[in-house]
Parts: sequence; C-alpha cells; structure tokens
Amino acid sequence: MGYAQTYADAIMARGRVPMEPVNFVPDWSDGPRKTKHYPGAATVPLPADDGGVPEGATVARGLFGGGTAADPAPGRFDLAALSGLLRDSYGLTGRRLGVQANTDLNALPHYPLANWSRGTASGGGLYPVAVYWASGPGGPGLPGLHYYSARHHGMRRLLTGDVTGEIRAALGPDAPGSADTDQYLVLGIKYWQNAFKYNSFSFHAVSMDLGALLGTWRLWARARGLEIEPALWFDEARLQRLLGVEPEAEGVFAVVPLTWAGEPPATAGRPGRAPVAPPAPPAPVAVRRTDAERSRRVLTFEALSAMQRATAAGAADRPAPGALAPAAAHPPARRQGAARELPDAAPLTMTVRRALRSRRSSFGRFAAHRGLSAAQLTAALAAAHAGAELGGDSGTAGGGAHLATLYAFVNHVDGVEPGAYAYDPGRRALRLVSAGAPGPFLQQNYFLSNYNLEQAGVVLVPTVRTHAVLEAVGDRGYRLVNATVGAIAQATYTAAAALGIGCGVALGFDNLSYREELDLEGTDEAPLLIMLLGHERPAPADFRYEIA
Repeated sequence: MGYAQTYADAIMARGRVPMEPVNFVPDWSDGPRKTKHYPGAATVPLPADDGGVPEGATVARGLFGGGTAADPAPGRFDLAALSGLLRDSYGLTGRRLGVQANTDLNALPHYPLANWSRGTASGGGLYPVAVYWASGPGGPGLPGLHYYSARHHGMRRLLTGDVTGEIRAALGPDAPGSADTDQYLVLGIKYWQNAFKYNSFSFHAVSMDLGALLGTWRLWARARGLEIEPALWFDEARLQRLLGVEPEAEGVFAVVPLTWAGEPPATAGRPGRAPVAPPAPPAPVAVRRTDAERSRRVLTFEALSAMQRATAAGAADRPAPGALAPAAAHPPARRQGAARELPDAAPLTMTVRRALRSRRSSFGRFAAHRGLSAAQLTAALAAAHAGAELGGDSGTAGGGAHLATLYAFVNHVDGVEPGAYAYDPGRRALRLVSAGAPGPFLQQNYFLSNYNLEQAGVVLVPTVRTHAVLEAVGDRGYRLVNATVGAIAQATYTAAAALGIGCGVALGFDNLSYREELDLEGTDEAPLLIMLLGHERPAPADFRYEIA
C-alpha cells in the first residue's frame, strides 16, 4: 500500500482523529502572498479585448457540448483567446464585500485584505495554482517562459528562448496534442501558499483547486468550440528543474498543450510532411529568477511533503487507456430504492463568461423560505455529473471511466420529499437511500459556522472509489481523484450562477458520518466534498465593484 492510501484514510477520519499538527494556528501576520512575485521580471500585458463572447458560448454548451459558437479560428487558440481564458478563470474581475457568515468578514473592508472575485473557486480563497505559459516560435511574440500575474493580467517573462522541446520531452511521445503545438500552459502548486493555513490537509485542498481550474478551462474552451486535453502524467522532476523550483516546495500538477492558430512553425513550408517537433535543448536550461517569499518563516509538514514525494514518484509512467476501468463508479441501479424520475432540466443559457463573473460562495445566506424547483435540481445534478469529465487526464488514464457517484440530501425541493438519494444519470432519476429531513444530520456533522446547511435546498455529495483508483494507477492517482472532485465543484458553481441560485462548497465535514448516513459502509466509496444549493435571503447587503 502506497503512502497516498494512508493519507486518504487520514483525510476520511480527520473529523474523529485530528491530523497532525493538532491545534495548529496560522500566523496570519506572516502569511504568504496570494501570488508568486518575481522581482525585476518584465510584464507583458495581455490583450484587454478578446473579441467578446461568441454567440452560443453558453454554460450548457460548455458542460454538454453541441451548439454552434462562431469563432474566427475554430478549434485553435490565439493570444486574444488565451487572454480571455486566463482572465475569466483566474484573473481578478471585481471586488466583493457582502455581509455573510464567513470568518474573514471583519477584514474585508480593509484594502490589503480585500476579497477579489475570480471565476474559479479555490479552497479558502487562497489560489495557490501557478500558471506558466511556454511559447515557442509559433506564438505571438518572442519565445519564452512566462508566469501569469493575475493581479496585472499580464505575463511576467521568466526566461527568453524556446523551451517547448523540454516540455515536449517531459510529456513523452504519447501525450495528446503535444506534437502539434509549441504552446503550453504548465500548472504548478506552491504549497506554502495554502499550507500556511491548512498544514497537512493542504495537499487534499490544493489538488481540488487544480481540478477546479482545469474544469473552468475545459468548460470555457468547449463553449467556444475549442478543446483542451490536460496531461497529469509526465516527467515532473524535469519540469521542476526547468521552472527553477524546489521539488517539495512546488509540485507540477498538469501540462495543457494549446492548439494554436496558424501553421505550426515546425511544418511551415513542408506540405505533406509529418510534424517535426523541435528537439529538447542540448544542455539543461532553467529559470534563474526566484519567487520572493513574503513570509519570514516557512513551515514544512511531513504529510504534505510525503504526498508530494509519493505522487511525484513514477510521474512519467503514463497509465494505459482503460487502466481506470476497475475504479469506475458503481452503477446507481445497484441501489434497491425505486427510481424517482426528475423533470426536464432548467435551461443553462447564460454565457460562460457571465456565469463565471457572477459566481460566488453563499456563506450562510441560504434561506428555506423558497424551495428549489425540481427542474433546477435536475440541471445542477446534470452539471455536476458532466463536471466529472472536465478535471482529469482523459487522453491517458481515463479511457472513458466515469469516476464519481453523486448523492443528494434533499431539504427543500418542490415536489421531492426530503431525504437522502443516489443520483441515476442514465434515467435522470433519484433513488431513495433514506427518508426524512436531513437538516439536523447535515448541521451536526459540519465543523464550521459559515454555512447553514439545514436552510439549503439540497446538499450534493460526490464520492469516488479512491482506493480503487490508487490501486489501478498508483499514488499519482490521488491527484486525479481530487482534480475530478474539484471539477465537479466548479461545474456546480457555474451552473448555479446560470440558474440564479446560491451555491457553496465545503470540506469541513465528518466524512465517515456521511459514509454511514449514505449506507456506504463496506464499500470503497469516499464522500469527499459537499456542495450546497438553494435560494438566498432576499435584498442582501452587498457591494460589488467590477474591474473586468
């Protein structure tokens, strides 16, 4: 048994057996920045105008495909599209200051601690994912390696020269789309940016952050007639050397090849010839600039370091297509409860951009005075189910396996009796697990005070057979498990915004109690997240200032 399985068990039991360090208190005054800072690095601004939102670029199309979105270069990115992708997902789009129940409310009026909204959700609002852009000769400017500065919506140049051959070599010959481009997005995670608050729990949180961002990107791209295929398996150590980061301080979690507008430079002038990828540099090349850490003291946590080591070992050993078939979600029909068919889904016609810029966490603003409609529940369940396909590595290990099962604790949904249900996507139906109002159970098994679960219309719970995934593809599969769950959460947030209802996602619950309540004891299904949906109190005190 690898270390990831031990860590997964500790995560499941942490509501009853606290993880070390027990009674840890963050040093807020010495916390890190919510970004990396490279002093002296020049910033290349990204275009402010990405051409607007194509007709038909709706949330429904992003989640489920289909439709006809007009695009000047169908199927290919250009600089304007890259700018839009980054701004809508991880860029700062506005300042929020609403009266809500989260613990940071008193700090938000102060500008240094202001809450800046982004399209993608992040655990604790910490945003630890570092986005790098490697651009070769086929790109819009001088080849180089850049860091995306969300606060400036620009690229900080870290290195000049074409390093895309190094990335291609790290990916290996079987990575989807890699041989046809010299443009890549590389996603690293600086652990201290999250671990200063969440300590040993950090790896669990940040790997979901990865999935949330990948889910946003794939949803955004699909709505515009584009497709991206992230790779989660590659030579991680090679890319860490390229980025100039310490192996246990920053993991490299994903590489996203971008199919770029125009003819690939390696094939230009060579009609009928197969693509010829530029070779990797003959000598090691690495970023020399270093991130200037704000914290005077940076702590390490053994569980976090051990998970980085465990999931980086064998990172280049890409699982064969279909390797995850034994870990696929169990069919909901195994449940004995009769299927209660749901109505047609409420339409998700809002554009992806508008939905992402409207997305927010409800933080205690739910109110049961108005129940969700069954059609809204249908749409949210369908979105969450589709989200499971957005966060993983579909080009390799996925092989068509759907990893997640969805459960619903229904509190206040018109026409649906309160109770716990399993979702049957094939029949668009709910199967009863246990009858009765779940509100008391939900609230008693939530650790924090920032959500009123009994007031939410429904609480959705994705489960994944974590141990089965790890047995199928090794410890690195833990990243895939949590990326899948993170993408489910992001899809649900986005659909909720399109439906005009509130949404909140939380990790602070007793996982084992949920396993017991959902009658999952004796199975390998792990409840990993709770997603709250419902109407909010009317006429809230709120402040929004849009900057994008």
